[in-house]
Amino acid sequence: MSTTVQLGVAVPAAVAGAAAIGLANAAQSTATHQVPHGNVLDPRLLWNLLRNRTWLVGIGATATGLGLQLLALGYGPLLLVQLLLVSALLFTTIFTAWLRGDGVERPVLVGATLCAVGLGGFLLLAQPRPAGVGPIADMPTTPAAVLLAGLVTVCLAFVRHRARRTRVLILALATGVLYGVTAGLMKLVSGQARVGLAEPLGHWAFYVALLTGVTGFLLSQNTFQAGRHVAPAVAVITIVDPLVAIGLGLVWFGESITLTPAALAGEMLAGTVIVAGVMILARHTERPAGSREYAAPSPAIRCPAPTCCQTPCAARSS
Repeated sequence: MSTTVQLGVAVPAAVAGAAAIGLANAAQSTATHQVPHGNVLDPRLLWNLLRNRTWLVGIGATATGLGLQLLALGYGPLLLVQLLLVSALLFTTIFTAWLRGDGVERPVLVGATLCAVGLGGFLLLAQPRPAGVGPIADMPTTPAAVLLAGLVTVCLAFVRHRARRTRVLILALATGVLYGVTAGLMKLVSGQARVGLAEPLGHWAFYVALLTGVTGFLLSQNTFQAGRHVAPAVAVITIVDPLVAIGLGLVWFGESITLTPAALAGEMLAGTVIVAGVMILARHTERPAGSREYAAPSPAIRCPAPTCCQTPCAARSS
């Protein structure tokens, strides 16, 4: 299959996957504020969310997004696919505005334009080139695995007693790392699946991808629930996820980009434009106004002397 045909499959699939992930972010961030708060990585949070219809819509969108991402990774370079998934923040903003019944504001259009220009400029200059569907032979994976696992462990160790804003950023950082690792593993799994649908079941990458993917997903729900707004969390995840995946693509899969001095300077400028667009979008991606914050029921007020008056104590205390 020619490179043009492969990109003709990978690019639309990656953009459609970003749209599905954007819908998932908007729906899930709304739902996590409608259920009781739990501890980090507490599976009871998922049990509570299973009874929330908005969250179930997000789950359907997540499954669709992952399927499209897997399709894109099967035909395109990891670097290209993960960069295009940055546009998920734009779709998150649009769907969040839709959920709360608002129009798309001018800063959102500015941020979206910056992201589109930055992505287009970076891809035009970098010209990412695939090397293969599998990792480089004899490439040691232990150092990278230890480094990334250690980073996630440190994040989880320090998150417990932090202020709300710091807690959100730390959880989002760990989520982004896990998502980036999962994307790299999905690239490997997608290559195996092209040989045969049952082929990935005989390799370790499929099972590790399940572990990191499920852990990252649960952690993302904790991240959404920890903050009053979805914006900071999505911004951090949107930046960290592709950075980790791109690093794996360059080092582990042997993908390459143009690194002449002129191209490198342009790529750095385009990256700066992308980050600026992400931050502008993030500032205008608020939690939907229609999503009510969960509040535990307050205990009933008992009247010490029910016969003392005809007006209930609860009414008099209001």
